[in-house]
Amino acid sequence: MQKIIQTRNKMKKISFLLITIFAILLIISGCKTTETQITEYRDSIYVSSNINEKEAAISILKGEKFNHPTFVIWQEDMEGNFVQTIFITKSYASGVFGHGMVGDSMWMDKPGESIQPAALPYWTHKKGLINGKNLVPTPQNPYVDAYTGATPTNDFVFETILEEGQYKILLEVNQTWDWNKFWTNNKFPESDAYKHSAQPSIIYAVTINSDDKEYFLNPIGHGDPKGESGKLFTDLSTLTTAKEIFKSIKVSFK
Repeated sequence: MQKIIQTRNKMKKISFLLITIFAILLIISGCKTTETQITEYRDSIYVSSNINEKEAAISILKGEKFNHPTFVIWQEDMEGNFVQTIFITKSYASGVFGHGMVGDSMWMDKPGESIQPAALPYWTHKKGLINGKNLVPTPQNPYVDAYTGATPTNDFVFETILEEGQYKILLEVNQTWDWNKFWTNNKFPESDAYKHSAQPSIIYAVTINSDDKEYFLNPIGHGDPKGESGKLFTDLSTLTTAKEIFKSIKVSFK
């Protein structure tokens, strides 16, 4: 009888131990799942500008047609003069893309130099020459006056410092080979830059003041489809999927 009681006690202890271990594993598993979901949902990039005035966050939600676009965010004064670049995708800033180019239309399966004047023409002409030599960044003359990073793969947030007062925040975005019925691949047969760009870049903007906490950028036009000028074209009626790269672009202040 005593042996039976001892055996039962041992079984109870073993059962309790197993239940405890199982519960701990569940807790750990739950924690890991939550962390993975947050990581996949949002990329946070912390940026520090040269102006120590006000903490801000630029939040971008991807749209249905988001597919590794090239983009840049910058600041202008109320007269439209370029002030500073806040963020630019590393590939365009360095002139080195994930797939380098060979000739006018052949792409390599490895990173390499690729000069794309039609990718971000509005910002490219706004900022002026790099090292007094050329407009489009190259590996020999990269653009280094801003935070650069790989294109995020999901919704993301940039945290930075912006000045108080009135000014404009702009964003230009472009995605290669997104043709439509108007922007066809034979529209400008003489322009290799256009063939790589397809639908031209879209420019978003908002005016910042000291009164509100949140501001949403809205489209104001598109860039030169061949990248030959810094002109802003205000007619967006011919653009389709290019308008769906981003769903929302917001600037918020703490």
